[in-house]
Amino acid sequence: MRGETREKFGLFLGLVGVICFSLTLPSTSVAVEYFGTTIVGLGRTVVAAILVAVVLIVRKEKLPSLRQFKRLLIVAFGAVLGFPLLTSWAMESLPVSHGAVELALLPLATAGFAIFRAGEIPSLKFWISSIISSLAVIMYALHLGFGQLQLADLALLAAVIILGLSYAEGGELSKELGSWQVIAWAIMIGVPFFIIPVGLNLTTEMLHAPIHAWISFIYLAVVSQFLAYVAWYSGMAMGGIARVSQIQYLQPFLMIVFATVFLDESITFFTIVIAVIVVFSVIGKNAPVSKNEAVSRKS
Repeated sequence: MRGETREKFGLFLGLVGVICFSLTLPSTSVAVEYFGTTIVGLGRTVVAAILVAVVLIVRKEKLPSLRQFKRLLIVAFGAVLGFPLLTSWAMESLPVSHGAVELALLPLATAGFAIFRAGEIPSLKFWISSIISSLAVIMYALHLGFGQLQLADLALLAAVIILGLSYAEGGELSKELGSWQVIAWAIMIGVPFFIIPVGLNLTTEMLHAPIHAWISFIYLAVVSQFLAYVAWYSGMAMGGIARVSQIQYLQPFLMIVFATVFLDESITFFTIVIAVIVVFSVIGKNAPVSKNEAVSRKS
């Protein structure tokens, strides 16, 4: 596959991943009401691990090297433990639109960590575009009255930081280990530590949860926790971490649309205006990204 075609396909896979991730907060908001933070935040990994284990065994995948294992710990900490748990806790008290706005800062976190972990150096134009998008998101948050941070806000911001690191590390590691293998091994690393807390929080009442709660939980376990990461890490490996990460600016507004459709949350004209500003800021630019080979070789 030629370089330009490879990058375009990487952007496409990144978009697929973002669309899948956009249903994560709405699904979490539904599931956490019936299953609680621990089951939704950690239990999804336990379920995903069953699917992952079958795939790894059938394909006879070899174990990661010690160096790769250390890097997988970073991916597991962000994508398997930190982000699911923090967002599950935050969604117990915040509307999806609130969480979606704060998660819009994720592309900046990802691109920032890409500089240190993957050796990518975004251009000045790249950063200007990112800042414009971020300021638009901040304006949106202030307009909705989110100026006073709650503990749930801090949890979401922490989730953004650790997932940004996980994305950058996983995207770079995908180039040598394989895209789906990165999240697969990260899940297998995390799941032994989750079985006991998940087991202690299981109750018989959960069996009577409505069908939409079960569908939401299964979606989180199979798609959000595994399949979406396969597309996302593949996209970053092929299209570049910093460049593909900018597609994430579409994610908060897709989340709001899904929240409107599935959760009956309202959407305002101001939301549409901000969405247009952010989308055109990202899509309507050509921001080259260079490579710092010295940093890349140390990764």
